[in-house]
Amino acid sequence: MKLDIIGDLHGCFEEFYELTSKLGYVWQANLPVHPLGRHLAFVGDLTDRGPDSIKTAECVCKLVSQKNAYYVPGNHCNKLYRFLLGNKVQVTHGLETTVAEYETLPKDGQTEFRQHFIDLYENAPLYHVLDNAQLIIAHAGIKEEYIGKRTSKVKTFVLYGDITGEKNPDGTPVRRDWAVDYNGSALIVYGHTPVKEARFINRTINIDTGAVFGGKLTALRYPELEILSVPSTMPLVDGKLKDPI
Repeated sequence: MKLDIIGDLHGCFEEFYELTSKLGYVWQANLPVHPLGRHLAFVGDLTDRGPDSIKTAECVCKLVSQKNAYYVPGNHCNKLYRFLLGNKVQVTHGLETTVAEYETLPKDGQTEFRQHFIDLYENAPLYHVLDNAQLIIAHAGIKEEYIGKRTSKVKTFVLYGDITGEKNPDGTPVRRDWAVDYNGSALIVYGHTPVKEARFINRTINIDTGAVFGGKLTALRYPELEILSVPSTMPLVDGKLKDPI
């Protein structure tokens, strides 16, 4: 299994195009295809805050529907899914940018995107267990004892991380650093918490390097465990990117 696992996209399509090209993918019919048969994988949070959320999500929907990519949902994906179902959600923390794009689409375009994204979300596993359980892709990570389980508690952890119940000044949940205590043999590749550089610790790798906050968009080549990144075109948002420990 040869994968290129990409960190949180958040609507940064330009960086996505550049990174896949750097990884050796050739864009054909508006989709990236690797000449040697490698596949893409996504750790979730395809949309919100960036300039091209609809375009980015549609591209991933097509790749996954054609079985040319793997995808797991993130917390932003979950919120967009609930919005598209017509549930009452707060259109904040980045969702407002995706909704603004969505509302500029013609009615048939809205219907098409809505169905594509709902299909993507509903057919996605909470987390992927791949390569004979040697590789796990989970948006915010996963504890060793949660692997193989899909309870509501596991879902909260995978989507939001190891939250304490407290809030940061910006309203986001305070998260514990679960990776420092991970002792499993499976490699956990995740995102969710933006870091300045990809973070390797205890068989876990955080590849969310904050593209939407002015950092970089990063990919992990598996099984080579090589990191490739491209710089963001977005302005740097101070305080959003953390130093890897």
